[in-house]
Amino acid sequence: MNDNQSIQIKTKKEFQEIHQLIKKAKAEALKHVNKELINLYWSVGEFISLKLKSSEWGEAVVNQLAEYLQQTQPELKGFSRRGLYRMLQFYETYSNFENVSTLLTQIPWSSHLHIMAKTKTLEEKEFYIRMAVKENYTVRELERQIDSCLYERVLLSKSNLPKHLKEYQKDSENVFRDTYVLEFLQLPEHFTEQDLRKKIVANLKKFLLEIGSDFSFIAEEYRIQVGGNDYFIDLLFYHRALSCLVAVELKVTDFKPEYLGKINFYLEALDRLSKKPNENPSVGILLCKSKDTEVVEFALSRNISPTLVAEYKTKLIDKKILSEKLHELFQLEAPSNESNIEGKSSE
Repeated sequence: MNDNQSIQIKTKKEFQEIHQLIKKAKAEALKHVNKELINLYWSVGEFISLKLKSSEWGEAVVNQLAEYLQQTQPELKGFSRRGLYRMLQFYETYSNFENVSTLLTQIPWSSHLHIMAKTKTLEEKEFYIRMAVKENYTVRELERQIDSCLYERVLLSKSNLPKHLKEYQKDSENVFRDTYVLEFLQLPEHFTEQDLRKKIVANLKKFLLEIGSDFSFIAEEYRIQVGGNDYFIDLLFYHRALSCLVAVELKVTDFKPEYLGKINFYLEALDRLSKKPNENPSVGILLCKSKDTEVVEFALSRNISPTLVAEYKTKLIDKKILSEKLHELFQLEAPSNESNIEGKSSE
């Protein structure tokens, strides 16, 4: 390499540093603009709410306000009658909900509109706001997560997560899910494990959106050598928050108890051969076409490895079905909660 080439490489790196500085400044500027915009919409919504509640204004006045703003400041967008009522809804939805007050300015207005339109309870709204902030969702990504019923799936997962996995690490129940929705793979009616694996790798960005941003992809068909034999783990990830390797085994059939022997073998091999001294024990995910909850419970009852048996869906799940499952879950938990309350009150 001659001197000119060395200078060019150094200059290019310096140019890239400037480029990164510009990108960072732009991102910070957009955050500031978004914060001011959300605060403005909040203030407008609050103003209208107080006027309507005090009966100083009626619907006609709100319509007149929209017309006035469009005439005096035609460059303004979003201040139509519909837009003003959205600001009113925004303020009245969260005005007494302190849990999210500091988070509201951290996501764009379009994300708020999706959350308000597609969710019902405050708990569900809070969940998606927190997820949008934590995972840095784009508007499209947030819309996809709402459409895939992420809130319902996470609640059901916390209930169905195996005991040994819950005890593995404090945050593990917020990481793993009982059901994963892989509609973005666009799989044919009949497909093989190889097809499934290849499609996941080809759509890795979308797959990471589904399983969580803390997962980092390591390898497809990760090779481990034991006793002179080669074995291959379908997909290997690393989870930053849990500080552990995560082995994913893919199945195109229903869960069978014998699958656990294979994943346990892989976890033992990873812990002995690949895990670093500062990392936690490896975790396994058996991703099956479907599963019988009772069979899974029996199979995992004496299993000591931190393993999750999850199912995947190749199409978006009907929200009504998941809502009914959640209702059944709450109904089952209600008697135990009531007895606990009664027990505490009698003490």
